Amino acid sequence: MPPTSTPPTDTDSAPPTDTDVVIVGAGPVGLLLAGDLRTHGVRTTVLEQLGEPMTESRASTLHARTMTVFEERGILDRLGELPDGGRGHFGGLPLDLAAADPGHRYAGQWKCPQTRIESVLQERALELGARLRRGLRVVSLADRGGHVLVEAVADDGGRTSVTCAFVVGCDGGDSSVRRLAGFDFEGRAATLEMLRADVAGIDVPARRFERLPNGLAVAHRWPDGSTRVMVHVHGASPKERTGPPAFEEVVTAWAEVTGEDIGHGTPLWLNAFDNTSRQATRYRKGRVLLAGDAAHAQMPVGGQALNLGLQDAAELGGRLAGRVRSQDRDDLLDGYDLVRRPIGAHTLDNIRAQSLLLLGGPEVEPLRDVFGELLGLGPVRRHLARMISGLSGSPASAAQHPSPSEGIPHDPTASTDRSSKMGRLTDKTALVTGSSRGIGRATAQRLAREGALVIVHYASDQASADETVELIEREGGRAFPVRARLGVPGDVHELFLGVERGLKERTGETRLDILVNNAGATTPAGLGPEEVTAEEFDRLFAVNAKAPFFIVQRALPLLSDGGRIINISSGLTRFASPDQVAYAMTKGAIEQLSLHFARHLAPRGITVNSVAPGITNNGSAVFDIPEAVEQMAQLSAFKRVGEAADVADVVTFLAGDEARWITGSFVDASGGTLLG
Repeated sequence: MPPTSTPPTDTDSAPPTDTDVVIVGAGPVGLLLAGDLRTHGVRTTVLEQLGEPMTESRASTLHARTMTVFEERGILDRLGELPDGGRGHFGGLPLDLAAADPGHRYAGQWKCPQTRIESVLQERALELGARLRRGLRVVSLADRGGHVLVEAVADDGGRTSVTCAFVVGCDGGDSSVRRLAGFDFEGRAATLEMLRADVAGIDVPARRFERLPNGLAVAHRWPDGSTRVMVHVHGASPKERTGPPAFEEVVTAWAEVTGEDIGHGTPLWLNAFDNTSRQATRYRKGRVLLAGDAAHAQMPVGGQALNLGLQDAAELGGRLAGRVRSQDRDDLLDGYDLVRRPIGAHTLDNIRAQSLLLLGGPEVEPLRDVFGELLGLGPVRRHLARMISGLSGSPASAAQHPSPSEGIPHDPTASTDRSSKMGRLTDKTALVTGSSRGIGRATAQRLAREGALVIVHYASDQASADETVELIEREGGRAFPVRARLGVPGDVHELFLGVERGLKERTGETRLDILVNNAGATTPAGLGPEEVTAEEFDRLFAVNAKAPFFIVQRALPLLSDGGRIINISSGLTRFASPDQVAYAMTKGAIEQLSLHFARHLAPRGITVNSVAPGITNNGSAVFDIPEAVEQMAQLSAFKRVGEAADVADVVTFLAGDEARWITGSFVDASGGTLLG
């Protein structure tokens, strides 16, 4: 069993806590989170209103990203072999979800009853030491700054209270936590409704999203012989419900749409759902957080609701555990909001689109025809399949979806023009070598702001690389570090072992879209050409020329058609500076690499370009000397030294679709230094 953590003491007046975290709701989301917290030694208590686990079938579809989450935690081994869930759909139009990534081991969708998922997740959480208390309805939350007081009422009217450091609401669409904590829950009210039931003793034709003149009908036979029926009547308004529909209501609707009588059957489970679409305006409020349907309400089209909630929990677990261990890391929890809320908003958008295609009346038939044609295009199928499967990541940078309470400090190196260019690199992956500081760090941050998942390469300074990743995550981006010392035997192999492992863990594939060769070595200032040793010369070429060549070579099998390679050169290749001759020679080699690979890779639509910075503030001590900075600034046409963000913006432009007609070029990013 994991060790018990020390209770946090954020304020001197905070009382000892009964538990570190209270999770309200023992559904799949709450139980996954409970198990994850316990793996980090966090004292965890789950409060659940139901006295016994539910027996309703409800959701049963697992997508590729969720399958990977389960595999990483050993949950798939507990669930056993799961049956293939078929090809999938988008708004009732056939869509093979394996198109998301045909090489992914869990491409497609998989079936597992929610009851089985909950049972396995509960077993895991309890084995790891989580405490589960059933039959308790939370009626009060009081965030006291240093702790939270939770009060609940039992079925017999008895009251209980729990003091904790944090509360997470995983208690579904009618979340008590969300209501009691005062979260805003904005969106759209329902306009469409669908009835569903599991019925024994009926024999009706199998139907897969069959659109009929009066509505939509679905029928699927379960292994136990019962039949899941779902029915929507065109023009029927959603009803205000306090419980499930009566079986007679389902029978009447089914007869109206299909002309078939199922009234002789025995209902095993009844349910109604609608196209309500709402989302909490923030996922964190002080010491209270939301996950799953407590944070977002949506129509359960294609099983996305369950998967979205489980992925919320997977993101939150490590962050919340880190916050429990460290008093001053509120950024970890802000990062949860910044990562998951944009993904939730994007998912709600696609579910609304699917709901219209699926349940709309005859007026949507032209739209269905157009979508049907679009789904015949490979890139469209792949994009939608990745979106549903959870493999596409965050739809945009955090700047598009600011958190109301993040309190993130301004980054003075960041580009100031972000408003109109957000999300251009959504679904893209990028490797930036030497990105623990300077131009590499600024480039990694800039690419992440545009939606790319960034691989932060470093040679030895892990703390700086981790800081780059943290800066990206604070802004709602995604990144992970990879260590590899360049210029030594086995360097490229070590680099790509980390790259491929990290990409596979996060996206389920090893596809690379953008490569930025930025890492480099320099000669000491003032070192004349006659003082360069053979060893120093070989080192410069090994890091600056040989490594980029073989990095490009090794990346080619991973690089997607239409990908981007940007090699960082130097303005020193265009004017003489004798003390940098050896360094300039290596950068000349980089420009030749760009030129020849641009011709070689053009048939694949891959562009290859060189970017040449001039004097750029890389954080070294000389830039803290005003006199030196002023002297260097005179070399630029703009009479200032460059900032790392100046170069990063140029690289980001070349990484985007707008630069698709530029290849083999030398881009002067020196601020006019080369103008003479």
